[in-house]
Parts: sequence; C-alpha cells; structure tokens
Amino acid sequence: MIYKKGDKYDLAARAGWLYYVAGYNQEEIANEFGISRQSAQRMVSLSVSEKLIKVRLDHPIASCMKLASELKKKYSLKECEVIPSVTQEISTNVGLGQAGAQILEKYLESKEPLIIGLGTGKVLNMIANELSPINGSQHKLLSLVGNMANDGSASSHEVVSKIADKTNATYYPMPLPLIVKTEEERDLLHNQQSTKNILALSEKVDISFVGIGQIDGTAPMYKDNFITEEELNSLLEAKAVGEIIGWAFDINGNIIDGCTNKRLTSIPLKKNPEKLIIGIAAIQAKLTAIKAALEGKLINGLITNEMCAKALLA
Repeated sequence: MIYKKGDKYDLAARAGWLYYVAGYNQEEIANEFGISRQSAQRMVSLSVSEKLIKVRLDHPIASCMKLASELKKKYSLKECEVIPSVTQEISTNVGLGQAGAQILEKYLESKEPLIIGLGTGKVLNMIANELSPINGSQHKLLSLVGNMANDGSASSHEVVSKIADKTNATYYPMPLPLIVKTEEERDLLHNQQSTKNILALSEKVDISFVGIGQIDGTAPMYKDNFITEEELNSLLEAKAVGEIIGWAFDINGNIIDGCTNKRLTSIPLKKNPEKLIIGIAAIQAKLTAIKAALEGKLINGLITNEMCAKALLA
C-alpha cells in the first residue's frame, strides 16, 4: 500500500504501531508504506520522540527483580518496582513515569471501587502524562496536598485533574495554599465544609502515590515558591532532609515538630500506614530523603531505579 504524502505525525503513528504493536520490522513497514527503509526508520523514531506511541517494558529483568526483592525484605515493603538505570549514576528520572503509570493502571483496572490518593510534583506529572486512557469511573481520586503557592499561583505539577480526565474518575482537588501564615488560618480552612469532606475521605484512601522531595537549596518546595528562603533555612536548622506532600522529616524519618509543618494544609502523614503508600523517586539529590522515608516507615511501597536501589541496600 502506497500512502500519499499527508500528516507526518499520522504516518509516524502508524509506523510506530506497526513496529511496536504489530511486530513489523523496518523493511516490512517500508514495503507497507511504499517508502525507503531509512524513511521507515525515521518515522518509527519520530513516533517515540513525539510521544505518539508509548513503549513500556513488560518483561521483568532479573537483576531489577532481585533488587526489588531485597528492598522489600530490608524495608518491609508491600510493593516495590525497580526499573533499569540509564547510566551508572543516580542522576535521572527516566522511566519512573512509565513504571508509575503501569502500576497505577493496575489499580484503575480494578472493578472494585477504590479511593486513590495523589501527591504532586514532577514525577507524579510524568505518571499523569504516561497514563493510558482507561474507564475508571467507579474510582475516586483525592489530592493529598494543597496546590497553591505563596503568590496564589497554582502548581504546574498538579495531577489529580489530569488523571481524572484520562479515567473519568470523580476527583477531589484541594484548592488550598500548601502552607499558610498561621495555625489559626490552617484550622479555619480545614473547618470549611468542602475541606472537611476531603479530610474525611482521606481516612478511607486505599492506595496513595507520592513523590519524595529533598530539603536543601534545590528543594522542590522552595524552587516552586511554596516556601520562602527563610522557611527553608528554618527547616534546615531543624535538620529536615526530605518531605512528602509537604510534611518535612529528619534523617530518621521523624516528622519535624514545628516549622512549616505547623502551618501545612496537607492530609496528615502517618508512620506505619495500614494502606499502601508508594513513594516514587530516584535521583542522587533525593537519596537521603528516600532512605529516611523508608527507615521511618513513612512509605511502604517504592518505585525507583537500579542505581538508587543499590545505594539504598548498601
């Protein structure tokens, strides 16, 4: 079949589908389209680079499975996924979005209605982007964290509405500042009926997906204008090393008493959670925070990469 020249993305998508789904090789695609083998190769590459087709690894890699098993045993995890590392350094989030989306889809495919809690951040946004459309209208999606910065702007990494758009699930955003000026203001906001409904629903969450942020000069909360430089320094003085949905914790995984935690609007973060809380993180800057969260039993599930897994087991 010879295709007329048209939308290059349409042709690239067809080429990508034939290669990754139908199992055609590049020569067969070239014959199907009536083009050269080199042109077929370029179209397949375009389908991936422009995210017209999503490629996921379904065959478990033995070394990754072994690392996941060891992490489960060491940190008493209910679920753990270790993906291949691109380099020999813990320096990339590559693949975390696909792995997270694959696990989230597993729960969204459940016929039993679930309440799924969602944090925010770059990696959660990657998961939302990688998620395939699926009918999950029986489920509820709950934001675990306020999505407004100090200047009143909304977070660019808010994910609950994005995932709801792809799943038809009912969703409950938390349209509050992450951190307010006083404890009294926090209490006032929490006593609003809409927020009280969200807080009550949070007690029934079946599974949560959260990012893990580091507390240092590159802290996501600081870079995204959720906390001021003064508040960052206060957290550093209190020996905070990481945060989950805004809750700052120390190197032993203990929630910091005071600082921004006293004025935080997020859903409470509990130690030794009964339900599954999956943390998703891998890069070098987050290693101390990830280990602290694991040792402090703030999470009982993990998605990470090979190099980070090895560092956590060292």
